[in-house]
Amino acid sequence: MSNSSSLLKSPELLLPAGSLEKMHAAFDFGADAVYAGQPRYSLRARNNEFSTLDILQQGIEGAHARGKSFFVASNIFPHNSKLKTYLNDMEPVIAMKPDALIMADPGLIMMVREKWPEVNVHLSVQANAVNWADVKFWQKMGLTRVILSRELSLDEIEEIKQRCPEMELEVFVHGALCIAYSGRCLLSGYFNHRDPNQGTCTNSCRWDYKVENATENETGDLQRIPVETIKFDFNKALEDANQSFSAMGDMQRHPLADRPYLIEEAGRPGSFMPILEDEHGTYIMNSKDLRAIEHIERLTKIGVDSLKVEGRTKSLYYVVRTAQAYRRAIDDAVAGRPFNERLLGELDGLANRGYTDGFYQRHHTQDHQNYMEGVSKAHRSQYVGNVLSVSDGWAEVEVKNRFSVGDKIEIIHPSGNEIVDLAQIRNKHDESIDVIGGAGHKVRIPLDAKYDKALLARML
Repeated sequence: MSNSSSLLKSPELLLPAGSLEKMHAAFDFGADAVYAGQPRYSLRARNNEFSTLDILQQGIEGAHARGKSFFVASNIFPHNSKLKTYLNDMEPVIAMKPDALIMADPGLIMMVREKWPEVNVHLSVQANAVNWADVKFWQKMGLTRVILSRELSLDEIEEIKQRCPEMELEVFVHGALCIAYSGRCLLSGYFNHRDPNQGTCTNSCRWDYKVENATENETGDLQRIPVETIKFDFNKALEDANQSFSAMGDMQRHPLADRPYLIEEAGRPGSFMPILEDEHGTYIMNSKDLRAIEHIERLTKIGVDSLKVEGRTKSLYYVVRTAQAYRRAIDDAVAGRPFNERLLGELDGLANRGYTDGFYQRHHTQDHQNYMEGVSKAHRSQYVGNVLSVSDGWAEVEVKNRFSVGDKIEIIHPSGNEIVDLAQIRNKHDESIDVIGGAGHKVRIPLDAKYDKALLARML
């Protein structure tokens, strides 16, 4: 690594803030900024503590008191009814002086720019900026940052930064991926009349579907064939497909692609919906989650200004783990240290649907470092509890998952993590026990006072 690495600018680490507790945890573990949404005007209407102006003001003031930034998401694509109330509803929010509004709709952006030209506006990922001309356009409109579409490669991001050096760029590095172009999906609206771009997405793409055979009748309708349900194994299907395509030579389509199918969602037994595949593929699927921590060094060298973690409805543990892991990755990149593969294992302990690095690297081959499997297994863990308080060498723990005497427990704390062998557990009657079964209990374990308010994970 050349000495020039010491001159790298440290990108902002941007974390979600679904509550005041999560906001402060994000800052404790290394975040530079957080973002939160207004339920009426953002894309996360549920599980949002910032639904009142009082809490939102506490969040903004709390962030500023710590020298941190607070961005307010106002990124819906509104229908006419919401335009009538928008500016009036934004008056008190603007008065709180958030560091920026995250916006997607050109009409709303125009209204905000005309009424409050001094307010920083960041273009939401919902606007799907995928090229440098797009970025230059929004720069001319007076925006101060563009959050690039998730569908870009590292090379494309680098070209955009080179052509638009004066515009701040933000990219997502961790969290859920949408099966559509950054949220432009109709599944939730179609199935439940809850529109994704109105803040009420039910994540229909992630429901548990079963696939069944079907046949087309004389009127063109699909009818279920009463046969055994197809058990779908993605990895086996991928292997079979690769073998089949190899055997097909110059043929473009797999023979099974032309068959009609019906799907049954777990929550709606007996309700069969058609699913067809054409030359472009199928349209109901469950994307893996984004984890791009191995690309932090490249993104830092490119000069990306902000690295964003998705997840305003995720747990406190998710916020802590992602903030800490990506903080370390950024600090290592700026200091010229090599990527620490242990960070992959720390993120494996989070609830996830399997990980992918998304579109950053289009083709993984043996010529490149494989971070997708293997290396992360050495540091896998499971979240087991929160330290509520420490007194006289004993910590009161709110239990989240099962753990036992003899387990190796990772203490996760802003001052640094430590792995210890758990020697004792005492229940609410102050009796020694060997194992605590799961959530809903409080126990005491021996712990140093410096780890007050720590989170605990069991090494797997």
